[in-house]
Amino acid sequence: MKKLLVMFSAAIFMATSFSCSSEKSLEHGDSVEISLSSVATGDNSQNSLDWKGVYKGVLPCADCEGIETTINLKSGGTFKRIQTYLGKKDGLFADEGTFQWDEKGSKITLYGKQGESQMYLVGENALFHLDKEGNRISGDLAPNYILPKNPTDPRIEDKKWIITELRGNQIQSKESFKEVFLQFEMETATVSGNGSCNNIFGPYELKEENQITFGNIASTMMACPEMEMEKTFLEILREADNYSVTDSTLSLNKAKMAPLARFSLKISE
Repeated sequence: MKKLLVMFSAAIFMATSFSCSSEKSLEHGDSVEISLSSVATGDNSQNSLDWKGVYKGVLPCADCEGIETTINLKSGGTFKRIQTYLGKKDGLFADEGTFQWDEKGSKITLYGKQGESQMYLVGENALFHLDKEGNRISGDLAPNYILPKNPTDPRIEDKKWIITELRGNQIQSKESFKEVFLQFEMETATVSGNGSCNNIFGPYELKEENQITFGNIASTMMACPEMEMEKTFLEILREADNYSVTDSTLSLNKAKMAPLARFSLKISE
């Protein structure tokens, strides 16, 4: 009995000594093994950057003047890409597919529908074209392998703007034509709307100091009794090169002249 009591006391002493020793080691900063799954990894490109949007630049080309590249990354994990091999006949290529993030959330791999893949490092407002091993390209040409992200402006994008004035003339809603409006989609850099009869859609690009350019605006081909306003509306989209905006008013302008058109923000119900 006495022997059993001595063994029990020794066990308690060892356990207490181990506990105190462990606490002392932690206090002195000794390393301990902790499961990585229980450690917060912190911010990365995937969860801390606003990476959705359109990236555009000219990548180096071995046998042409450059590859004008536009990549649209969408929130659902899909992409669209347009590549123009400058100086080459029939050098325009367009494809789409899916992309996946790496384990660190810093790089993506684009997978085209034809099975080809390309890796990019996702930076703040830029994609860095990587080599086949997933490394940054170095040397004098390194800056040419960066695709900057198109500027965005949440003041005008992802909102619906109803026309109120066109070339100085106030626009009143009529039963004879549809609501004239524009809506800028930030994620795809495309504008959509209606010109009073037909639906319209096409690309746009924002630049510094409230500069804006509209690409080729397409439209449906309906015929309506009154088409003059729609014709004028499409003209001002081709002419506009800058904009001004307040909380509830958007103006499309050309240079510093009077506004070509004014719009009022439609408040969602």
